Amino acid sequence: MGVWLEGKPPADRVREFVKNEAQRLRAVTGAIPGLTAVLVGDNKSSLSYVRTKEKACQALGLNGNIIHMPVETTMDTLRDQIRALNDDDSVDGILVQLPLPKQLETNEVIGWIRPDKDVDGIHPESLGLLVQNQPGLRPCTPMGVLELIKESGVPIEGRDVVIIGRSLIVGKPLAALVTNANGTVTICHSKTRDLAGTAARADILIAAMGKAAFVTREFVKPGAVVIDVGTSAVSDPATIRTLFGDDPLRAKDLADKGYTLVGDVDPRVIDTAGWLTPVPKGVGPLTIAMLMKNTLEAFKLRRGLP
Repeated sequence: MGVWLEGKPPADRVREFVKNEAQRLRAVTGAIPGLTAVLVGDNKSSLSYVRTKEKACQALGLNGNIIHMPVETTMDTLRDQIRALNDDDSVDGILVQLPLPKQLETNEVIGWIRPDKDVDGIHPESLGLLVQNQPGLRPCTPMGVLELIKESGVPIEGRDVVIIGRSLIVGKPLAALVTNANGTVTICHSKTRDLAGTAARADILIAAMGKAAFVTREFVKPGAVVIDVGTSAVSDPATIRTLFGDDPLRAKDLADKGYTLVGDVDPRVIDTAGWLTPVPKGVGPLTIAMLMKNTLEAFKLRRGLP
């Protein structure tokens, strides 16, 4: 039986660092690091997420602001808004909440954000600096994954690390971060031959493909660190019972919300893995914490502060 690797303890440490450092910077500079999230449309999940970010800023002594734009917003209107934020010296971090409505081209929109305000770390320049292992803002979820691996006590250096998923948000930048930390990386995806066999060679396995409970015991090397980045809403009672047995918390989720959240990893993998992150309460808390840290880092980088 492995150990559940929860995100709250390391996330709390990151948040405490940000809070203390924000107080120090305010005393030194008289300014407060500020994050502005741009939300286009009325997606309930996105709205909830940006409000969570706003509250996190307030709790840590940062300025948090949401700009809510209508769903019919055009590319020209959104570009003008982002340019205004680029020019606003009180804004250190700009976050465009994804997904965007269909008429907006995501990659072009991300490219409008000034790289030194790109707290999501996914601007082409930010990703280029990451690949070069040069200072810059890093993607939040991959950085959170590294914190969780560190929490396990297993060093990345010299280890075989398999990442299932090749998105620009998680898989590809995470591969660069692990390579920079001297891990040996394999990226797997839907075209990978013998996916389970490849994954089962990993000392550290990271699942980030968005398929509920896809990774089962045959994917996992005994004693491996398994980080579950995925989140899917599952509403089928039989599936929930298969994965979680008679867990009263999952039954309550189903009764209250009509679904429960399931990761990319079958939770029964805990019997094989050395460590496994739960869903929820695994990677999620660290993604928010690393966003707060990036806002702080953007403030410092823009002012040449150590």
